[in-house]
Amino acid sequence: MSIDHDTGVDAFYDVLRRRRDVRGEFTGAPVAADVLDRILAAAHAAPSVGLTQPWDFVLVEDRATRQEFAEHVRAEREVFAGTLDGQRSEKFSRIKIEGILESSMGVVVTYDPARGAPDVLGRHAIADAGLYSVCLAIQNLWLAATAEGLGVGWVSFYREPVLRDLLAIPAGVRPVAWLCLGPVRELAEVPDLERHGWRSRRPLSAAVHRERFRTAESDPD
Repeated sequence: MSIDHDTGVDAFYDVLRRRRDVRGEFTGAPVAADVLDRILAAAHAAPSVGLTQPWDFVLVEDRATRQEFAEHVRAEREVFAGTLDGQRSEKFSRIKIEGILESSMGVVVTYDPARGAPDVLGRHAIADAGLYSVCLAIQNLWLAATAEGLGVGWVSFYREPVLRDLLAIPAGVRPVAWLCLGPVRELAEVPDLERHGWRSRRPLSAAVHRERFRTAESDPD
């Protein structure tokens, strides 16, 4: 089968290149129902260990709920900021970490380890395989949103018990990600953390190993 790189493969790699963790670029405009359905369907089509599909998606549009979560996130930001010194603290102060209120909605992705248990084919030796499956669903959602011209921001400054209580998530089900979702003014060419000098991107050559894992200590002189 021949592949048209101009309309197929190249377009896919372009979506990968444009994907960003969005924080300050949301417009707040609503997400069309059909677009949201396509994005969630893409997430739900992700591979999963033992075909358990251990994810659920909680759609959060209520302003009061988002405000409460945003206040919790701000408090956790301050906790982290208190661990930083000097130049690192100054850099962090310039970085916006979330777009909870600016985005159109939150999509909270959860992991239920009991789904399909106890006979989860493929999880007997790797306990976290189900969690990995949820991350694949998140990646599908993120790429689909990018292809639709929307932005996604993964909020990680929160405590799981707080989010569980806020959204009445059952005990035993883990909230893995609060994803801010919505239309954006633009997707930045350079990721925020690179632009603010927090960290530089690692070259592919440093991440590729052949036959054995290579470390500085194992490299020949």
